[in-house]
Amino acid sequence: MQVHIEKMINAERHHVFDIVANFENLQNILPRYFPSVRIRSVRENTAIVEEHLRLGDKEFIMMTKHITKYPEMHEIFVIGGDAKGTHITEKYEKIGDTTKLVVDADIKLGGFLKILSVFSRKKIKTEFNQIIDEFTKLAEN
Repeated sequence: MQVHIEKMINAERHHVFDIVANFENLQNILPRYFPSVRIRSVRENTAIVEEHLRLGDKEFIMMTKHITKYPEMHEIFVIGGDAKGTHITEKYEKIGDTTKLVVDADIKLGGFLKILSVFSRKKIKTEFNQIIDEFTKLAEN
C-alpha cells in the first residue's frame, strides 16, 4: 500500500523536524497513535526502536530502524513485526519561513493484516493523514 502526503507547514524546518522526527517522544506527543515506544539502541544517526502504532482499529507491533539526516530527512524501516518490510521517508524542504513536508510510505502488511478489507486499507491511509495533521498543528503552535 502506497501513501504519499505533501504538507506545507508554517514553521521553520529545524522546528518541524524536531517535532515530526522525534521518535523518542512519540508516546508522549501522540499517545493516541503511539501507545508504546522503547528505544533499543542508538548509534550516531541510527536508532533501533520497538514501537506500537495504532491506525484505525488495528495496532501494529514493530521493530523499526530510524535513520536521520538532520534536518533534511528521516527514514523508517520496519525490520520486524506486523508491518515488516515497510519503508517510510520523510523529507523536509525549506521554503522561506515555511517547511514542505513530503512523506512517502510503502506499507507492507504481513500475516493476518494482508487480508484487511479495502475499507480498512482506506481507513489506515486516512489515519496516516491524521497523524501528519496532528504533527502540523504541534509544529505551527
